[in-house]
Amino acid sequence: MAVVPARWRPSLVIRASFALHGLCAAAVLAYPPSWPWSLALIAANQSLLAVAGLIPRSRLLGPNLSRLPERATQRGEVVLSFDDGPDPVVTPQVLDLLDRHGAKASFFFTGQRAQRHPELVREVARRGHSVENHSDRHSNFFACYGLARYGRELARAQTRLAALTGRAPRYFRAPMGLRNPLLEPALAGAGLRLVSWTRRGYDSVTGDPALVLARLTRGLAAGDVLLLHDGGSARTRDGRPVVLDVLPALLERLKALGLRSVSLPMACED
Repeated sequence: MAVVPARWRPSLVIRASFALHGLCAAAVLAYPPSWPWSLALIAANQSLLAVAGLIPRSRLLGPNLSRLPERATQRGEVVLSFDDGPDPVVTPQVLDLLDRHGAKASFFFTGQRAQRHPELVREVARRGHSVENHSDRHSNFFACYGLARYGRELARAQTRLAALTGRAPRYFRAPMGLRNPLLEPALAGAGLRLVSWTRRGYDSVTGDPALVLARLTRGLAAGDVLLLHDGGSARTRDGRPVVLDVLPALLERLKALGLRSVSLPMACED
């Protein structure tokens, strides 16, 4: 099913930024000696926008889903989300653990990794989980892209993932959660919704299962979006992917709290 592009609606901060640029340009035209002050204001504005893009859960640049809608919260739902896959060793074990607990999740796959493991991507979808967009290449320079490059990166991943699952992703998570003001108009054009998280375990850098679990469960409540990694998971002291030790305990904690793990479409699109 195709995703319908949306009209970009600039956030209040972006609209204020446009207005500031216009006022500064008008001031310089009316009184040329004011250019140093105008330049300083524009530089400060650009710095603010850059900092906003480095805060993964910030909404200053546009909509950003970090918690589920109220109706999902009232149903006692949370979303387990997994980044950076698929991984041919870890992802199948994650799927089996989810099945064992009757849990559903959302997997943010990169287009290129998905293309290398097509059957695994199809298996994720077949088991009732959602496959979402995590960019095509997962570049370390993603936050430095321009509008055209964002558009290409999103479109390539959309094309690959939709071809493998028969469903075009509706949600996007930026690599490392970092972005710039040009991502939001590109997302609107692709019909994608930005998703960050409520809490994360840093399981891509921390090999201590107890510490990762504590980060994920401290204050855990209905409506939370939890971030883990099936791709690039850190290793425990004995070389085991830490997510495989954390996930069973996390799923048991959800059960004890009366919470149900669902995918993003299940939580947000009913």
